[in-house]
Amino acid sequence: MTSRTAIRPMNPRDPAESHRAATPLELLFDLVFVVAVAQAAARLHHAVAEDHVGSGVAGYLMVFFAIWWAWMNFTWFASAYDTDDVPYRIAVFVQMTGALVVAAGVHRAVDEKDFGMVTLGYVIMRLAAVPQWLRAARSDPEHRRNCLRYAAGIIVVQIGWVLRLLLPDGAPAITGFLVLALAELAVPAFAERGGATTWHPHHIAERYGLFTIIVLGESILSATVAVQGAMDADDGVGIGHLATTAIGGLLIVFTLWWLYFSKPAAELLTSIPRSLRWGYGHYLVFASAAAVGAGLAVSVDQAAHKTHIGDLAAGFAVTVPVAVFLVTLWLLHLQPHHAGRVHAWVGPVAAVLVLGASFTGEPVLVTGLVLVAAIVVGEYTRRDGRGV
Repeated sequence: MTSRTAIRPMNPRDPAESHRAATPLELLFDLVFVVAVAQAAARLHHAVAEDHVGSGVAGYLMVFFAIWWAWMNFTWFASAYDTDDVPYRIAVFVQMTGALVVAAGVHRAVDEKDFGMVTLGYVIMRLAAVPQWLRAARSDPEHRRNCLRYAAGIIVVQIGWVLRLLLPDGAPAITGFLVLALAELAVPAFAERGGATTWHPHHIAERYGLFTIIVLGESILSATVAVQGAMDADDGVGIGHLATTAIGGLLIVFTLWWLYFSKPAAELLTSIPRSLRWGYGHYLVFASAAAVGAGLAVSVDQAAHKTHIGDLAAGFAVTVPVAVFLVTLWLLHLQPHHAGRVHAWVGPVAAVLVLGASFTGEPVLVTGLVLVAAIVVGEYTRRDGRGV
């Protein structure tokens, strides 16, 4: 590469470039989102523990969409146009600043439905993102139309988000959110029509894998903090129950990681429609994985008698996000490989069994054991030649 101190054309990256890997700047960008994911999971944990399940889940899903979409916008652009020169780095630093503002606004958004801070964070991020697309349009004549469509779409939708702040709380604000979220999803489909930008399939698959590790790591952190808090409080919680919850939680995180990385993803990104379905579907993968951590924290609180919900609801706080993760992963990641007849039932059956674990006395441990059994079946059938 040429010197980073020089401002050079933002030429498109080669989508067939060998050994394309995540850059240190992308990894730093991901670390910023660790903060936002942790904030969202913590607010979900407290909302469920206080028996504000409906509003807590709704607020969490809305906030997580904002977190995920900001990460998505940067990741796909960087896959196609990462020049790693000074203007590019400065623009990314501005986007990171905006992401931190979004993280600071998570508390208000989930608890009070006040998206003012989150919207401000997006304005900051897009003050950097739009010039990036315009710079790419100037340097890449072949994809100029795509880049200009992205820039125009981002501007129009962002104006919509600012105007949404004027809507009254309740149904109008929620409806406005859903309409604008759909508009956000429509921008890439519109911009990539008639010829895709030069994103790199293997690079995209690696970036999504790294973010999956981040949200799973958040689950480990949430469970660890909750167990530590329960033990420090010394309020009569049984050490045996804490032990089974901790063991079950680790089994869940380890097995979800195993399942996610059991099949390569890059070979599935063969067209714009398939790639968009795969990329958009990961909203549920990421959101459910982060919600597992909140659920594990709720389970620990339940054992310490610190919640206002029953045992069944506490069990569902873990099993529902795990089941969502399993079904979504099966649809996006496993079933498309058509590796064998076991694919026809292992994902859905495992999800049903996980939900059934909610009715047991140890939902976290039973869920972990169900996932271990699913992996054993998958590995056995793969070695046996019948596919997983």
